[in-house]
Amino acid sequence: MIKKQTKKKKPKWTLLPGVEPTEMDLRIMEEEARGKVVPRRSMIKSAEQIAGIRKAGVLNTAVLDYVAEHIREGMTTNEVDRMVYEFTTEHGGIPAPLNYFGFPKSCCTSVNDVVCHGIPNDWEVLEEGDIVNVDCTTIVNGFYADASRMFVIGKASPEDQKLVDVAWECLKVGEAACNKPYVFVGDMAHEITKHAHKNGFTVVRDYCGHGVGCEFHEEPDIEHYGKPGTGMLLVPGMTFTIEPMINMGDYDLCEDEEDETGWVVLTEDGLPSAQWEHTYLMTENGVEILSH
Repeated sequence: MIKKQTKKKKPKWTLLPGVEPTEMDLRIMEEEARGKVVPRRSMIKSAEQIAGIRKAGVLNTAVLDYVAEHIREGMTTNEVDRMVYEFTTEHGGIPAPLNYFGFPKSCCTSVNDVVCHGIPNDWEVLEEGDIVNVDCTTIVNGFYADASRMFVIGKASPEDQKLVDVAWECLKVGEAACNKPYVFVGDMAHEITKHAHKNGFTVVRDYCGHGVGCEFHEEPDIEHYGKPGTGMLLVPGMTFTIEPMINMGDYDLCEDEEDETGWVVLTEDGLPSAQWEHTYLMTENGVEILSH
């Protein structure tokens, strides 16, 4: 996830010189003429790029599968990080978070009230009832894929388990809203927010999903709250994450004062947060999962 960006210059769709407009060109230009936010052509991945992102996604999913097999009570978050680093590098990948703008580890481990960017360490021991998000991004041959999962250590309280479950449902509700191309980010975001609120939870507003594939974080911002018909138009060839952060309490956040790196983000009220994330490709038939 990334911090929500301030407003930028509105993207414009450009036609390829000397080439007749395609059906997709015409559809995008029609929405642009209506004043909607449309992608830049550079956001549309080529077949070769998609193939590369797909390979990164296979390894990124395998990393999280490996974590799922081995994460347990009594393990430190640094041991989780070591698993991610060793599995990724032994299989020909690079952990994208490592040294990214000063982030010191190969994955994020966000436990209980840590919303995102939790830094693995040797003193945080996973205990019975903890809920932890492990967020991995993997580079393979210069291409990126990004996903995260929630893990419950032992048995969680009914309230925490419901939060984890509803966070998963919010991801799938957002995915279902993208079951065809030419929907807007706000269409997906509205459904996520509606589902979270129906269950008594809130959606984080300060951080969001993002384009991914040729870089770690690309345009557009993929917000998880909003109104139908707002945000960017999602068209075939775009690759991006959906990763709603769902809070048990209020959506307000704060930085961890004990974290000198400035990365770790907490819920302001100290109540737990949960998140699941997939990387998606928008196709002519809706989204396809590239990493989970």
